[in-house]
Amino acid sequence: MNIGILHPGSMGVSVAASAVSGGHRVMWASAGRSAASVARAKEHGLVDGGTLAEVAASSEVIISVCPPAAAIDVADSVAAAGFTGTYVDCNAISPMRMNRIAERLQQGGARVVDAGIIGNPAWVANKTFLYLSGDGAEEVAALFDKGLLVTKVMAGRKVGDASAMKMCYAAYTKGTTAIVCAILAAADELGVRDEINAHWNMDQAGRAAERERSVSLVTQKAWRWVDEMHEIAATFASVGQPDGFHEAAAQLYTRLDGLKDGPHPTPVETVLAALK
Repeated sequence: MNIGILHPGSMGVSVAASAVSGGHRVMWASAGRSAASVARAKEHGLVDGGTLAEVAASSEVIISVCPPAAAIDVADSVAAAGFTGTYVDCNAISPMRMNRIAERLQQGGARVVDAGIIGNPAWVANKTFLYLSGDGAEEVAALFDKGLLVTKVMAGRKVGDASAMKMCYAAYTKGTTAIVCAILAAADELGVRDEINAHWNMDQAGRAAERERSVSLVTQKAWRWVDEMHEIAATFASVGQPDGFHEAAAQLYTRLDGLKDGPHPTPVETVLAALK
């Protein structure tokens, strides 16, 4: 099958590689993309289609993996290209945004499958999961049956449900990292960081080091998580739950934006200084 991937970032290229493992021809659009994207695409056997319009014209399935803020723009570009195949949106967006995307593409004759990725890029077996909902979910799952990506079809569920699953899961994982960052920053300013770490280790040996490591690793992705936190907040608000937790997390991750191109892991002291 001919598949388009928009775009082969660190996560997207791993999704594409799982499809390539199944013998599928995976295309991407190099126009306007970085040298790093070009290198990733070549390394994993992707075919350069040049422009998004050319990829859309040559693909039966298009998979969108991009920052949440770009999800609607990518979908609109695909719709404008006249795509009438199956569009798989794998982005960290609210169910409401997912349904808006589905409506736009369906108006042009495309079929839309909702997808949510849980885990790191899929380079290790049984560690990265793709939840799928909506008409065609089973067919999309079959595209990855030879790869490292684990698919989870939400049988009988509608577009928006896979996004809801992603939002609720990430609310805990990425929300927890944000609150640990805030706790350590506050404790450092108040002069009780050593005591906090000591008590964490009383609760469970090694817990302090584990939490400080999560802080040191977050800077590489914090810029991308800002919009995801807004999406989670909107999801919670839509069902009457407080949205302040994740709006605050978005503020915290915004403060770390300047560290995204620095060394990774980032020294904890550097992270805490950026949060002041």
